[in-house]
Amino acid sequence: MKQNPLQMLKQVQQMQSRMAQVQSELEAETVEATSGGGAVRAVVSGQQKLVALTIEAELASDVEMLQDLVLVAVNDALDRSRALAAERMQALTAGLGLPPGLI
Repeated sequence: MKQNPLQMLKQVQQMQSRMAQVQSELEAETVEATSGGGAVRAVVSGQQKLVALTIEAELASDVEMLQDLVLVAVNDALDRSRALAAERMQALTAGLGLPPGLI
């Protein structure tokens, strides 16, 4: 059965509106990751922006360890943020019959 082009346009507009809402919600949400037993803490928004980085003062004397712990915490937080965004987008597009990764 062929779908009415006007109906399809309306669905696309609704989808765009819902996507904008999800994007806005993701910007307000954060995920957190730590390394070094909590000595380094990274907080990333749902749009993969680093919004906070906390480092325990005692790590300042070991620059190499500090660099490694920061990388681990930030990358883990970014991975969690991407997973959160993918989860929200998947929920948004569920039932549309779109191939994975299209949006």
